[in-house]
Amino acid sequence: MPLVTARFRALTGTSGTIDTMLRDKNVIRDVEELEQALSEPTEALIRSLAQLEGDIIILGVGGKMGPSLAHMARRASDLSGTKRRVIGVSRFSASTLESQLRSWGVETIRCDLLNRAELSHLPDVPNVVYMAGRKFGSLGNESLTWAMNSFLPGLVSEKYAHSRIVAFSTGNVYGLSPVSHGGSREGDLPNPLGEYAMSCLGRERIFEHFSHSNDTKMAIIRLNYAAELRYGVLLDVAIRGFTHRPVPLSMGYLNVIWQGDASAMSLQAFGNVSVPPNILNISGPELLSVRRVAEGFGERFHEAILFEGTESDDALLSNAQKAFELFGRPRIDAERLMDWIADWVSRDGSTLAKPTHFEERAGRF
Repeated sequence: MPLVTARFRALTGTSGTIDTMLRDKNVIRDVEELEQALSEPTEALIRSLAQLEGDIIILGVGGKMGPSLAHMARRASDLSGTKRRVIGVSRFSASTLESQLRSWGVETIRCDLLNRAELSHLPDVPNVVYMAGRKFGSLGNESLTWAMNSFLPGLVSEKYAHSRIVAFSTGNVYGLSPVSHGGSREGDLPNPLGEYAMSCLGRERIFEHFSHSNDTKMAIIRLNYAAELRYGVLLDVAIRGFTHRPVPLSMGYLNVIWQGDASAMSLQAFGNVSVPPNILNISGPELLSVRRVAEGFGERFHEAILFEGTESDDALLSNAQKAFELFGRPRIDAERLMDWIADWVSRDGSTLAKPTHFEERAGRF
């Protein structure tokens, strides 16, 4: 640990720790500063990647979370003094992303993962982050959703049978659970609602099958509402409040986690892979009321909040206590994240223009 701290101080010229620096931020001024915050590695992650052998490849790096996760892996590896390649794989339909990743020291490979020939030519790497998947747009094109979410994991499992695999999934596989239960746990039986959630459970089952048959060590990350300033449930609620549009209460409760904390925990999961796959809920510790969140933004904006509908006694909720015991609790709590988002929205900060549809209770995405 003293070596990690000394290296961090040498590179940054500061006497503070990484975790404290992020918590002490009162505002995030622009996209560049946001990216630095999103990719800021925890000290626990730096220690973890110092012990991890081999390069890291991230399949599906082009999504909302992938670029910052790849950047974090690069920064944490450098801070730990570990020489490794961090490789991002995507079709890279957004032309600027590839150059951005390269500027951070992340190698890039263009690949259509559903193309067997292209997949076969990817380098053999001992550590695989699987982030490929499809959610929005599933309604009306269910076959592609199933191909991406359930068929592709089989191809990847065959290609990387001798690697460690950390595969992203979703808390949607649990279905709705009573608010009084405090969130679904890893041992609860899945009850997916809608084809998207069913295809995600299919993804997990395919990985589980190949974990057993090939003795491949894996972890499955059931992520529930990662959030940042340009995307996420909290941003959706904030924008509705700021623009005087009603906030839906049909899904009356939720969990969120700062995306940077979700990335750090997910990368640490390489130290906790197993056969069969180790299932980990990644989410925030707070059970948040949508009504109270909206009212909190109203107080920050000095605006009255409009509501529509009423709260149900069940919701998509996850209990992430197992992950907290392994990796520690998130650095950023919901109140700090709401402060950042309220400031961002009030200054007309850029967004990804991708609503989460958090209010959807029938699983239609």
